[in-house]
Amino acid sequence: MLLLMDEGNGSADGQSDIGNMSFEQALAALEEIVQSLEAGDVPLDQSIALYERGEKLRAACQKRLDDAQARIERIVTDASGNASGTQPFDDQG
Repeated sequence: MLLLMDEGNGSADGQSDIGNMSFEQALAALEEIVQSLEAGDVPLDQSIALYERGEKLRAACQKRLDDAQARIERIVTDASGNASGTQPFDDQG
């Protein structure tokens, strides 16, 4: 079932292993935690530890999404339709 507790990985809080995960791995781990917590069959202390790890995974995924969005740019064209530069994707002005 759930194999992602932090014992024995050399990390005090599990942050280093999260930093080494791909976005997809972190998202899958977060989904597994959510399913375990929703099932309601996890002891309270373990639920708290899972919730804390889930929050770290969520923050890591959000950071990667924010970083990706910052890199997405759209091409700006001049009046004749030629590419004249780029601007941030979310800047519609």
